[in-house]
Amino acid sequence: MLGLPRGGVPVAHEVAQKLGAQLDVFLVRKLGVPGHEELAMGAIAADGVRVLNEDIVRTLQIPCSTIEAVAAAEEAVLAARERQYRGHGQRAAVRERTVVLVDDGLATGASMRAAILALRALRPRTIIVAVPVAPADTCAALECVADRVICLSTPAEFHGVGQWYEDFSQTTDDEVRQLLTRSESQHAQRSGLDSSRGQRQA
Repeated sequence: MLGLPRGGVPVAHEVAQKLGAQLDVFLVRKLGVPGHEELAMGAIAADGVRVLNEDIVRTLQIPCSTIEAVAAAEEAVLAARERQYRGHGQRAAVRERTVVLVDDGLATGASMRAAILALRALRPRTIIVAVPVAPADTCAALECVADRVICLSTPAEFHGVGQWYEDFSQTTDDEVRQLLTRSESQHAQRSGLDSSRGQRQA
């Protein structure tokens, strides 16, 4: 269960609790086109994963030097967030596993799309996007890049994710760290119990 920081982590934590799944964050940085940062020309994730939107790069004739400069800046932010959330802890393994990407909701879906593309490079078995609320057309667009999209509500009148929450106060970095620490402890306890049961049955 991978939450997109920051807002996606509390939602992912609740889902992970219900499913007994391992929780982690998926840190991804969108590579925005200079001057039009909301338009993604690609994305980067941990372990040097870089995915480019070749159509955008080609159409706008973005030079390699610009891509490298934007990527370098975003890699610095990514590394700082990695240290902030995990310290020296290890990331959850995703290769050949079913991964659920969770956010607190979607508007345009640009960040989620970037996350999917970056995660795909790490070769999970299946990528499932799960969110509480999003426009129907955003979900439909993400179905082209994810293996499955689960959205609880797709209201016709959608003006922003926050309108569907009673409390949409910003999640802090401390809250993210606390949820990750709590989930790691609970997951370790569950794994220990499962191991004990297996030994008794044997």
